Amino acid sequence: MAPYYQRIDVLVNVAAGKQHAAVVEQLTEAFRAAGLDAEIRLIEGPAIAREAAEAIARGSTLIVAAGGDGTVSAAASAVANSGATLAVLPLGTLNHFANDLGIPLDAAKAAQAIAAGRDIEIDLGEVNGRTFINNASIGMYASLVSERAAMQRIGRGKWIAHGLAAMRVWRRYQRLRVVLDVDGQTRDARTPFVFVGNNEYQLSGFELGGRKGLNAGRLHVCMAPGMTRGGVGRLILVAVFGDVCSLDGFESLPAESVRLDAGVARVKASVDGEVVTFDNPLTFRIRRRALRVRVA
Repeated sequence: MAPYYQRIDVLVNVAAGKQHAAVVEQLTEAFRAAGLDAEIRLIEGPAIAREAAEAIARGSTLIVAAGGDGTVSAAASAVANSGATLAVLPLGTLNHFANDLGIPLDAAKAAQAIAAGRDIEIDLGEVNGRTFINNASIGMYASLVSERAAMQRIGRGKWIAHGLAAMRVWRRYQRLRVVLDVDGQTRDARTPFVFVGNNEYQLSGFELGGRKGLNAGRLHVCMAPGMTRGGVGRLILVAVFGDVCSLDGFESLPAESVRLDAGVARVKASVDGEVVTFDNPLTFRIRRRALRVRVA
């Protein structure tokens, strides 16, 4: 039996597909078939968080984010600690968050999962007040995300875009000098990147890049102090085919809070696949079980 929700709002990022009328028709049918009465609205990406907050203020008890990880992240920032539940219809390119939660990537199956699933509470990450569901990073990885997005905008497939972006970033290799305070322990480092994940990421095997859980209450910090250009090249290859932990110079550690001083006034970062510029320093924290989300 489908659960009772006082009001269901489906927020479709208009950037998630060009045939907007067809998307609305498809989703309307998917929810009808699942036994759910939902209002489906097309929203410009930058307005997702505001629209989600306004929907909750009007009495919505289930916010469905239809789009990629950036769309889900924006909606999650409004749903967190609000009393409402977040559900996901994965319409993006990579859909990391949906994959990690076992949410079907097919819209009709995802709607059925919303109807027949259950609510769980998961953690969120936060950097300088901005919520993230997956990760935030500076340096090489942030540059890779920016380059990959540019490639995909001109029609490159996701793996071709990833490979070309990785090559460009590798050619421009540089290390950042940062001061990190991890749970009260301070250190200086010269590293091509600092990656902060919401909960622990798998660093080897077939599940590399995925997460087994999202409620352990810990951030996952990864960096590579002293790694050479050649080491970065091996990292790029191993990140697709092998065990990242086996590389010399690669470090990962759990944390509840992280303060990162990059020694500059403004810092460009990748947050859930979106490039964002922050004032320095960056302060990361974990928000334990801040988000109620619908899963299969």
